[in-house]
Amino acid sequence: MDKLRAIQLFVRLADLGSFTRVAEQVNSSKSMISKEIGRLEADLGARLLHRSTRNVQLTHVGEGYLQRAREILSKLDDADSFVQDLQQNLRGKLKINAPMALGITDLSYLFADFMRDNPEIELDIHLGDESVDLVEQGFDLGFRASSKPIDSNYVGRPLTSFTYKVCASPKYLGQHSKILLPRDLKDHNCFVYSYFQGKNVWPIEDGVAITGNMRVNSTIFMMESIKQGLGLGFIPDFVCQQAIDQGEVVEVLATSQKPLLTLYALYPVRYFVPAKLVQCIEYLERWFDTKNKL
Repeated sequence: MDKLRAIQLFVRLADLGSFTRVAEQVNSSKSMISKEIGRLEADLGARLLHRSTRNVQLTHVGEGYLQRAREILSKLDDADSFVQDLQQNLRGKLKINAPMALGITDLSYLFADFMRDNPEIELDIHLGDESVDLVEQGFDLGFRASSKPIDSNYVGRPLTSFTYKVCASPKYLGQHSKILLPRDLKDHNCFVYSYFQGKNVWPIEDGVAITGNMRVNSTIFMMESIKQGLGLGFIPDFVCQQAIDQGEVVEVLATSQKPLLTLYALYPVRYFVPAKLVQCIEYLERWFDTKNKL
C-alpha cells in the first residue's frame, strides 16, 4: 500500500464527500478508491468512515485522523516549496519589523543593498520601538537589539554587535561639574529611553542610578536634545557615532565597562522556514560580516 497516496485520497474524500467525485478528479475508478481507503483503515486498525449509498461520513476517529493528515500534507507541501524556491531567484513578500533608530541608520543601507540585489522581493517594513508579537501581527522577520537574552518564543540569529556610549555636548560639559566616574552621573541631567530594559539604571560598571527631566521613546529624538546641551544620554553607537565624529557631542566615561548590544534577526518557530526567509537572513549575515571587516 502507498500510504501517502491513501492519506491524500482520504483527505480528498473528506472534502468532497463522494467516492465518485474523488475517482473523477484523480482519473481512477470508484472501486479502486474504496479499496485504497479500506487498506488504510486495515493498516490503522480503525474505521475512518461510515459508508452509505448516498454519502460518506467521518467517524470520530476519522475526524481526528483528518486533522492530523491535513497537517502532514501541509508540511510536505512546505518542504517541496522550500526546495523549489531555493532553485529559483529570491522572490515574494517579506513583512519586517525593526527598531526605529536602526531602521533609519544601518538597516536602511542594508535593505537598499538587499533590494538592489533581489529586485523580485517585495519588502513591507514597519519601524517602531514598541514590543510587538511577530506571529500575531504577521511578521516574517523582526530585528531586536538587546544586551540581554532574547524571547525564547522565537529563533534568534545574532547578526552583529554595537556598543553603548554616554554622550553629552561640549556646551553641557562646559557648564556642569566634571564626570570622571560613573557615580558622578547622579549630579547630572540624564535622559531616559522609555523602552530601555534597565529603566533608570544605566549598566555602567556595577550599574548607576540616574535621574533626568526627559523620558522619550526615540533615541534619535534624544540625540537632538543632547546636541542642544540639555543633558546626557546612554546611546547605541549607531545613533551617536556620526555626531561624535562631527564634534557635536562628546563621549564621557569612555573607559568604563558597558555591555555590548547584540542585534538579532528573529523569526517565529516553524517546522519549515520559507526559503526566501532563509536566504534573506544569510544575506544579512554576509552584509554585516563584510561591514565589520571594513
